[in-house]
Amino acid sequence: MRYEPMAWKDFLTQRKSVLATWPTGKDVDLEGGLRYQRDIPEAKNFARAMSGAKAKGRTLIQPRAGVALIDDHIRLLRFLETEGTADLLPTTIDAYTRQNRYEEAAVGIEKSTAAGHSLLNGFPAVNHGLGGCRRVTEAVTKPIQVRHGTPDARLLAEISLAGGFTSFEGGGISYNIPYAKKVELGDSLRAWRYIDRLVGWYEENGVSINREPFGPLTGTLLPPFIGHTVAILEGLLALEQGAKSITLGYGQGGNVLQDLAALSSLRELAGEYFEKAGFTDFDLTIVFHQWMGGFPEDEAKAFAVISLGSFVAAAAGVEKIIVKSPHEAAGIPTKEANAAGLKTTRQILSMLTDQIICGDNDIIRREKNLIREEVACLMNAVENASGGDPIQGIVRAFAGGLLDVPFAPSIFNRGRVLPARDNEGFIRLFAKGNLPLSDEIMAFHKERLAERAKAEGRAVTFQMVTDDIYAISKSKLIGRPK
Repeated sequence: MRYEPMAWKDFLTQRKSVLATWPTGKDVDLEGGLRYQRDIPEAKNFARAMSGAKAKGRTLIQPRAGVALIDDHIRLLRFLETEGTADLLPTTIDAYTRQNRYEEAAVGIEKSTAAGHSLLNGFPAVNHGLGGCRRVTEAVTKPIQVRHGTPDARLLAEISLAGGFTSFEGGGISYNIPYAKKVELGDSLRAWRYIDRLVGWYEENGVSINREPFGPLTGTLLPPFIGHTVAILEGLLALEQGAKSITLGYGQGGNVLQDLAALSSLRELAGEYFEKAGFTDFDLTIVFHQWMGGFPEDEAKAFAVISLGSFVAAAAGVEKIIVKSPHEAAGIPTKEANAAGLKTTRQILSMLTDQIICGDNDIIRREKNLIREEVACLMNAVENASGGDPIQGIVRAFAGGLLDVPFAPSIFNRGRVLPARDNEGFIRLFAKGNLPLSDEIMAFHKERLAERAKAEGRAVTFQMVTDDIYAISKSKLIGRPK
């Protein structure tokens, strides 16, 4: 596939309409944003923090958080960086902004002001504009990332980056297929091409902005190779436009050995595919997301889920972990619950510092080799469908089911892939849909599920899929008792 940066004149032409989308866009000036970013202390630059963590072999902790009003959001972030001891801070964007529904976000701000507390599920950065974003980024001492779920985040990127945020999460696949129903995949990929070109422009001018594709996708029994393929493709598209600080993510699957194999293989495979495409000037780091599925309602059991994820992050030596709270089953957590999750994670990481927990073994090697073969099948399919254009390759691959994300709402996703756990809790394929996997790979998946069926005295059926989706939230075992 050919990777070519977006022509700058095309970017500037498109930019006029982007900034005109909402009145706060008129305040954004490229040169002004660049000057502001250059004055941000290095200790508050996300890319520098990630590269520093890699150099020191350290895992940084970061929560999710965001509320409607500026002062409340500042108080929340300050609490998380002091009481919660977060290394990195988030600004989770509200659902209206994610869908570019700024008028409704404005109503949410008004109602939140009248109520005296947030009535939105995040921070409406576009509505608060450049000044509001700078108030937030200036009020804390740690680097801040924009976390959202937006198929077309061009205006959000313009305002937030000029406003002092130094990391921008998401991508044209990972913030469309799992989040939207009717957004054309080509449209979101082209919108994110603009965002990555903006990030590349900052990089060209001496300011490094971290880019982080969203690895867990639907967060529900995702086979590692599917998330890896999407992350690698989005990483390639970001590199194409000049981004250099790339953080690829993986969501906890629940089987410790499979998770360790997945995290190791993601780092290896991404580096190989990036270099194969001709990119050499990049800083690759890995983020691990604690369990994204259903959580137990009991707080003690929820803390156990958080602790297991923290253990995996420590054992894998990732640069960052996204931390959950013990209130996940109840909805949006309080700041105290968020801080509790952070402190639990911090304690686990501290206890395991400098310990070699699990070296390479036969099972990890088996799983890494399997993931490598599976990713190659999907990446080759995208290449063959591309005609040289990576965006067209991705669109055509999804249209044909050659790429397929389980349980995603998008009508541009076939949705025919169904995962289930084997007898030891590894995530396998119950149904592959139209994924271009070899007969040998599928024979392995079927064999492993058959072993589980024999142990449980039942047939391999769709009931296994539904049982596994709810297992952790119902405090059931991931692996099957022998």
